[in-house]
Amino acid sequence: MTLLMIDWLSVGVKAGQFILSFSILVTLHELGHFIPAKLFNCRVDKFYLFFDPWFSIWKKKKGETEYGIGWVPFGGYVKIAGMIDESMDKEQMSKPPEPHEFRSKPAWQRLIIMIGGVLVNVVLAIVIFIGITWVWGEEYLPVKNLKNGIVADSLAKSIGIKDGDNVVGIDGKPLEAFGTLEAEMVLGDAKVLQVTRNDSAFDLQVPEGFISKLAKVANETSLVMPRYPAIVDSVSSTAVFTKDALLKNDQLIAFNNKPFLFYHEFDQLKKGYEDSIVSLTVLRGADTVDVRVKVNEKGKLGFFGKNPLVLFGTNTKTYGFFESIPVGFTKTWETLDRYVTGIKQIFTGKVAASDSLGSVISIGNTFPGTWDWERFWTLTGIFSIILAFMNILPIPALDGGHALFTLYEMITKRKPSDKFMEYAQMVGMVLLLSLMVYALGLDFWRLFK
Repeated sequence: MTLLMIDWLSVGVKAGQFILSFSILVTLHELGHFIPAKLFNCRVDKFYLFFDPWFSIWKKKKGETEYGIGWVPFGGYVKIAGMIDESMDKEQMSKPPEPHEFRSKPAWQRLIIMIGGVLVNVVLAIVIFIGITWVWGEEYLPVKNLKNGIVADSLAKSIGIKDGDNVVGIDGKPLEAFGTLEAEMVLGDAKVLQVTRNDSAFDLQVPEGFISKLAKVANETSLVMPRYPAIVDSVSSTAVFTKDALLKNDQLIAFNNKPFLFYHEFDQLKKGYEDSIVSLTVLRGADTVDVRVKVNEKGKLGFFGKNPLVLFGTNTKTYGFFESIPVGFTKTWETLDRYVTGIKQIFTGKVAASDSLGSVISIGNTFPGTWDWERFWTLTGIFSIILAFMNILPIPALDGGHALFTLYEMITKRKPSDKFMEYAQMVGMVLLLSLMVYALGLDFWRLFK
């Protein structure tokens, strides 16, 4: 019965976008290894998109290299002669080095070959973000459109900002786009904020030391958020109703008979009601309707609210090609910065790994159910920079691990033994495979749950 409820067309579109995106990323990443290897006269035995244990979907030999497509969609590889890699070709490594082998090349050439894939992914992300900016521009929510004002977090309230205010300027310069407040305050070392409250406008002094506090948490929290009503956009199939049901465009106005106006108030009221049946009062056209719904163990009711971008309307800023270049670089850096912040939150315990990690199922599910080229290229750019970061980590079996050993050799003039490299490769592969199995298990657990 559950299988019949799945929108298979949407699943197919998501899968198609995922396969195309990762085919681009993996192919170009491996080209980053392949091209310098060929330039330095290394023999490349295989160039594969996806992995091919036991058999491949397609393969063709051209010159000394076999090109192919594997059946396990977890990446890809180039097999360079004389290099300890995923193939664990011990027979080749037991023979004396040949001039065409990776291990016979100078350390600086081997280093370039190893980091080539990462460099290609970084360049690809920059190019993609430049292209997105040039073609689609930047959509933003104008501050002037926030008719209900903002919701202030504790840090904002500490300097006198209140719920319902609007921050409309920094140091006398108008603030045009909502969402840029924190960055502009930090980068400009803001001294005074221009604020509107009800029908009045006033200057708010930024206390000494506030900017350093803001800089520390700027990537983890939002100083202010839009204040908007709780209007239903869509309802999940997992929602459990015991009386009536929520419908698209319903506006929530009371929780267990406690009235509220805005979504953040609703979020506060439902805390502590996990695994409970609650009453919602909603406006449906001119009628008031009572709905009973279960709050799940994570505090969710099973509906998605309308996005403030939709409720208040957005503007789009256009860029010429040359104007798009610095924006592309900035977006690439911001993407990397957000990802690294997320990793830090997992390791510091602020975010549970079980809630954040996912396999190809989670990744594929981030793509929309309808084909959207802007969204496709945005996600491809994001995944490109993530792929670069993950590969440069100093873990054996990853590019970063090989690069680390090569740098050690260049500094100490001592090359790690082939046996040590084999063991390091095995340890790295076990770690990576364990993480992949764990992530895949989490995804299946979420699906069945």
